[in-house]
Amino acid sequence: MLNRIVLIGRLTRDPELRYTPSGVAVASFGLAVDRPFSNQAGERETDFIDIVVWRKLAETVSGHLQKGRLVAVQGRLQIRSYETQDGQKRKAAEVVADDVRFLDRPREAGAESFGDYAGPASGAEDEAEEVPF
Repeated sequence: MLNRIVLIGRLTRDPELRYTPSGVAVASFGLAVDRPFSNQAGERETDFIDIVVWRKLAETVSGHLQKGRLVAVQGRLQIRSYETQDGQKRKAAEVVADDVRFLDRPREAGAESFGDYAGPASGAEDEAEEVPF
């Protein structure tokens, strides 16, 4: 069986870095990915996908990426079930990324030159994951 996702898109928000109670880093961010075709009105639609990264990759991503940056993400699709405070059952789909490649360079505020390029980041881990939320 295979569960592999490859996406290229732009961050919809800055990565949010947190730590589990045992100290494992986890970051989450949104990714806007354009669909490869146009709708009936001739417009391209966009999917907004939640991305989760763990450990060193989480720290790297949160330290070098901001909203609007172009990235390639590889990982697996994960469907989580949870219960709301009022007892309703919900499901959430997200991509658990094990590789994030930075495809553009960060822009310096108010300047046309580019800052330091962080390069690709990768962090495949086989350890069990702790979900902090």
